[in-house]
Amino acid sequence: MSAPPDDLPVYRVLTGPDDATFCRRVSEMIALGYRLHEGPAVTFDGERVIVAQAVLWPGAVG
Repeated sequence: MSAPPDDLPVYRVLTGPDDATFCRRVSEMIALGYRLHEGPAVTFDGERVIVAQAVLWPGAVG
């Protein structure tokens, strides 16, 4: 597949609380064919841990 499905962009940043829902979102992108781009960024918003993970479509300039 030369382009991401469903007209998705080649680069995406997923963010959210560090929980099972966030992990599922990242896992869904991997299942579609995206690859992790570097490691996650992690911060604390005063109440919970927030994570950001970039994903990149294979073959995209990176």
